[in-house]
Amino acid sequence: MSEIPAKATESEDPSDGARTRSAGGGRGDEAPPTDAMWQSSPPGSMYDYIKVASFSIGPDGLVDQWSLRAEQLFGIPAERAVGMDPIETFVDPDLRERGQRKMAEVLDGREWTGVVPFRVPDTEVGRRGEEGIAEVYVMPTRTAEGDRAAVCVVVDVRTLRRIETDLAASQAIFGQSPFGFLFIDTDLKVRRANERFASIFGGKPDDHRGKGVHDYLPRGEAKRVAATLRRVLDSGDAVTDLHVTGFAPGSDERRHWSVNLYRVHSGSGRPIGIAWLGTDVTARRAAAREAAAARRNLALLNDAGARIGNSLDLETTARQLLDVVVPGFCDLATVDLYQGLLAGDETPPGLADGSAALRRVAFASAVSEAPLSGTGTPVELGAVHHYPFNSPCADALRTARPMTVPGEDGGLVQSTLAVPMVAQDTVVGLAQFSRAKGSEPFGQRDRDLAVELAARAAVNIDNARLYRREHERALILQRSLLPPGNPEASGLDIACRYLPGSAATGRPSEVGGDWFDVIELPGHRTALVVGDVMGRGLRAAVAMGELRTAVRTLALLDLEPAEVLSQLDEIARGLGAPGGVQQATRAARRPREADLSEVYLATCIYAVYDAVTRRCTFANAGHLPPVLVEPGESALMLDVPPGMPLGVGGEPFEEVEVELPEGALLALYTDGLVESRDHPLDEGLQAFVGALTDPAQPLEDVCDNVLNTLDSHHREDDIALLMARVQGLPAESVGDWALPREPRSVGRAREYARAQLTAWDLEPLIDTTELLVSELVTNALRYGEGEIRLRLLLDRTLVCEVWDSGLVQPRRRRARDTDEGGRGLQLVGLLSAAWGSRRTPRGKTVWFELPLPDGENVLTDPAEALLSLF
Repeated sequence: MSEIPAKATESEDPSDGARTRSAGGGRGDEAPPTDAMWQSSPPGSMYDYIKVASFSIGPDGLVDQWSLRAEQLFGIPAERAVGMDPIETFVDPDLRERGQRKMAEVLDGREWTGVVPFRVPDTEVGRRGEEGIAEVYVMPTRTAEGDRAAVCVVVDVRTLRRIETDLAASQAIFGQSPFGFLFIDTDLKVRRANERFASIFGGKPDDHRGKGVHDYLPRGEAKRVAATLRRVLDSGDAVTDLHVTGFAPGSDERRHWSVNLYRVHSGSGRPIGIAWLGTDVTARRAAAREAAAARRNLALLNDAGARIGNSLDLETTARQLLDVVVPGFCDLATVDLYQGLLAGDETPPGLADGSAALRRVAFASAVSEAPLSGTGTPVELGAVHHYPFNSPCADALRTARPMTVPGEDGGLVQSTLAVPMVAQDTVVGLAQFSRAKGSEPFGQRDRDLAVELAARAAVNIDNARLYRREHERALILQRSLLPPGNPEASGLDIACRYLPGSAATGRPSEVGGDWFDVIELPGHRTALVVGDVMGRGLRAAVAMGELRTAVRTLALLDLEPAEVLSQLDEIARGLGAPGGVQQATRAARRPREADLSEVYLATCIYAVYDAVTRRCTFANAGHLPPVLVEPGESALMLDVPPGMPLGVGGEPFEEVEVELPEGALLALYTDGLVESRDHPLDEGLQAFVGALTDPAQPLEDVCDNVLNTLDSHHREDDIALLMARVQGLPAESVGDWALPREPRSVGRAREYARAQLTAWDLEPLIDTTELLVSELVTNALRYGEGEIRLRLLLDRTLVCEVWDSGLVQPRRRRARDTDEGGRGLQLVGLLSAAWGSRRTPRGKTVWFELPLPDGENVLTDPAEALLSLF
């Protein structure tokens, strides 16, 4: 019988396609490399997959040779298999008769191929009774002696079916996959491509066989992908979601693919190539970019909402807009505002025509310090400029629509969006957003975002503009209510300072209600007033104005300081209610029930200084105490009962009278001078007292030293400071006489007046003074009571006062032509510069005032005045 090899396999070498044969189980030494036909088959040949076994049958129908593969397939060692009847051993009893006939036919010289069910016999080794199906190929042969024999080749049908199933599944997966599928060999060449890949890159699947990544991708991208393929092939580490960028044939649109790579092995584990599974993610990346852009835009809008508009300054708001957009939205940006808005002009409703002057108020750049122009000529920060009528920027201002400006500035800028800043149908300025070369160009979403950001900034800029206008009006109102320059008063050297909170902090803030006033009273007396309306804003300034006006009115009535504050308290309680001051009377009737939410609370200190007696009377309504510095002494705070603030109501005010020596310094102030966030009130008061170390120096210098020492220029609250140095009226400037209640006192009064005016070298005033003194003394005799007193005071004017104990105030009336009297007070009013009457603790005082003669004053002739009354 012919010798049958234990194993013979045939496979295709993937490297060169040569057919090789091996014997002895395929594990022997390889043939010499010079003869490719006899090289050993490498591991993983086809026979390793299909598990082919062979054995031979002798002339007696029994097994006479048993291969190693037969041992592996049936689980029976050769020493047991040799001599077995294969029909009796492996074939079911029901099929043995038919099997014997087939074996006889084979041994008679006929070939046979068929599928035979078999059962592995129970043996000490093997798989004990396992059933299977074998595909058998029986070939007749002869032994060396010439006897008939057979060689049987057996294949396990289950393995064939599994291979068939695997091939069908692989073909279905490869061919029907919606992803681009490639099999790349160890030379990084395409060995197989599926229909999906071919539909993208053209042709049929077979047309791509033998191509490499350089045939599909740009050079740089192909080099990167090839290196990745080699790394996967060498290391066996899979790569997932590799992003590959290129162009599909016939299209200039850049495409993006996500590729998964993994190494493929043979059945024996030998690497045979790489599987490439790719899908087009261009749309997904675009959607991701859109989502990222939407998130970025939302973040920018949130940032804009948090950062834009927390200042009421136009320039600051513009800078806040650029802080948001650079570099998160663009690389360069500018803001131009109409010059008229910055100057405080009103902007008419409607769209701007683009012809007005603009000022560059903000500039920001992440790439260059060169300012943008929009016209080809750079515009410096702070410069006032115009856009040409036919420029995109002028079109944007004119139409209130965003425009695209071509790239400029030496090639730095790729594109610019010129976006009008519109608030309440009014264009207030123009914002320009630019992206540099290499950045992504502006899209429609970017335009919409730019419009939204510009609109938000425009609203805040318009609010800042309106606030600035109202703030300036309030300042004008506030300053108009304060005494102009340094006031003058008899017997006092006065210096004052007023610093609004906006001036102190360097930024716009609401005006306050601080005020001071110096009011000249009859008899060379002066009222000194400092007050502070609680709260801020225009309403506080208006309330301050009303209170200041009320103080002046009450002061001219010559009321006592405590009475003045009591009347002010009633007025303050009506300021916040509908009807304003008219509510004061109603509030006064229910002092305990007044609603403090309807009133303006204010503090005020009111002092009246008499230059003749050098005595000062104070009344305080919740204000800080005055500070007094006597010559040669340290400064001290006067103990003036503070009382309740104005507007609370129901509490009386106390008066304190203090005698002030010549040269004494008196300081009245508001809390903004001594109180701040960084320093408590007590520390501020002590610092203020300590700053008055040299009161003898000029009063203006004293004020400046106080403000500098207390660092008042960095305070947020308004500051009012009123300082007065006592310069009492000298004794030789006062004439004072008592007159008995008798008719001859009229003549005596004229004599006293003439003698005094002669001593003062005021002869031009003698006739007028004598006439008016006689009228007042006559009225005191006729209508008054008690002792009469005449006093002449000389300072900047001549003042004459006539006192008596009567309480009835004189009233000026118009006499008829037939009346013999009633013209005295008319004559006083006609000849004097001012006249009036006031109550005193022991009666009343009637007074008149005459200007001192000089080259410009022309005194009225008393005779002519008398004739004019008839």
